[in-house]
Amino acid sequence: MIGTPVGIMAGTYLAEFGQRGWLAPITRFLNDILLSAPSIIVGLFIYEIYVMRVHHFSGWAGSFALSLLVIPVVVRTTEDMLRLIPDTLREAAAALGAPRWMVVTMITWRAARAGMITGILLAIARISGETAPLLFTALNNQFYSNNMNAPMANLPVVIFQMAMSPYDDWHNLAWAGALLTTSLVLILSISARILFKKEQ
Repeated sequence: MIGTPVGIMAGTYLAEFGQRGWLAPITRFLNDILLSAPSIIVGLFIYEIYVMRVHHFSGWAGSFALSLLVIPVVVRTTEDMLRLIPDTLREAAAALGAPRWMVVTMITWRAARAGMITGILLAIARISGETAPLLFTALNNQFYSNNMNAPMANLPVVIFQMAMSPYDDWHNLAWAGALLTTSLVLILSISARILFKKEQ
């Protein structure tokens, strides 16, 4: 919910409005750095700028860390998909008198929708198994909690802790957690494809 809108807007700016000026090259450079940065570095970054300031782990900190991992993937795929749209579509819409914002939202976004959705799913698949950034931000909670300002239970860290335990039963639970994570990503991907086909 945090990273996807930011990534789509940034990717749209780079593809549609960033042909000139100094902001677009800097944005691409920073995005490439984020795209290749190890997730543990992102976790340490959020730990330094957020967790150390508020003096406690929290669900918000974990959300910020995962959103930083989502943004570069969505930016790259959005920009690439929008650049594949032929300029003739944009020119035809402009010739009919459509303003630039309408050309982007009603023409190019719709034409590149499948690729943009794929990018979002790739980003979700990437963060679904991330453990390192959550160890530094959300930590873990052995109880169910809705309090985003406190340490929060999360499946990747639970899998990690149970896999490292000396108990066979906990190992089986870790494998069950890994299967659950994989199944959720698969269900999300299939659902998105079915919805997209229905819209067509």
